[in-house]
Amino acid sequence: MRRYTLLGADGHARRSAAPGTLGGHRQSRLYGRLDCPSAVRALARGGYTPHRVFFADEKTAVAAGYRPCAACLPHQYADWKSESRATVTS
Repeated sequence: MRRYTLLGADGHARRSAAPGTLGGHRQSRLYGRLDCPSAVRALARGGYTPHRVFFADEKTAVAAGYRPCAACLPHQYADWKSESRATVTS
């Protein structure tokens, strides 16, 4: 049986029988679709792979402290951006 490594809500790696539905970048703390054009370009350049992480779902990515990708999740990014601005101005 194939096993996958996913990050949990606590940010720690977990083994899973199911693959992740979202990918992320550990250093920039963002997540997005597995077919994100921006991530695909970064992977092709080669430097992105060592920092790649995977999540089971969006709720887990957010709980782990990651933000949505502006390129492939523009609506979620806009919501995140407006929430973070509201927090700063409060």
